[in-house]
Amino acid sequence: MNILLIGYGKMGKEIEEVALSRNHTISHIFNSNDKENFEQIKETAVDVAIEFTEPNSAYCNIKSCLQNNIPIVSGTTGWLKKMEEVKRICKDSNGSFFYASNFSLGVNLFFMINKYVAKLMEKYSDYNIQIKEIHHTQKKDAPSGTAVTLAEQILEEITRKKDWVLGETSSKNELSILAERVDDIPGTHFIAYDNKIDQIELKHTAKSRKGFALGAILAAEWIIGKKGFFGMEDMLSNIEM
Repeated sequence: MNILLIGYGKMGKEIEEVALSRNHTISHIFNSNDKENFEQIKETAVDVAIEFTEPNSAYCNIKSCLQNNIPIVSGTTGWLKKMEEVKRICKDSNGSFFYASNFSLGVNLFFMINKYVAKLMEKYSDYNIQIKEIHHTQKKDAPSGTAVTLAEQILEEITRKKDWVLGETSSKNELSILAERVDDIPGTHFIAYDNKIDQIELKHTAKSRKGFALGAILAAEWIIGKKGFFGMEDMLSNIEM
């Protein structure tokens, strides 16, 4: 594949390394949204774009790719209030868009475990629930997109919780998400069920960014030839590892 890489920070460099190891080509690199750069790209020169930038740039990057008939894979978080608009643009342009808050295959298995445990814990109302995430200091948004996904999964199953909040909360109806930023931490997520007797804890720790990069490349390989909006569940249910 010829890949347009949008975002060339630590994650972008990991994606480049994994892409080259799988015999793909990085045909263009953009550091952020640049309409003039998009205008110079010929559709035939790029098979797919992979976008890891920041919340303020992601929407414009995704929109530009869809309007230029370039399939796009994005892992940027913090912009999801515009997701429905992006889905509309994708549909209207007959485009291809793959989004995940986390491309790690391990994290997506963790999502499945989280949903199962939340369903199991629904009837045990004496357990309070809290999510904590730890990321590197360069991460722009808080809480992480992964933590938000975990929270939304819990809210679907635990009826006594009505919404999530960032920080501590004294309300029994709110799900607390704590966010911590520490140098050189790729990403750690905890879910704790706690009462006066004991604590049950689920934890996922990323050892490096390579797992995220591999997942993004697998998504880029998978989306070629497909039209519509996709996520990790679509890919994992149809891919052979």
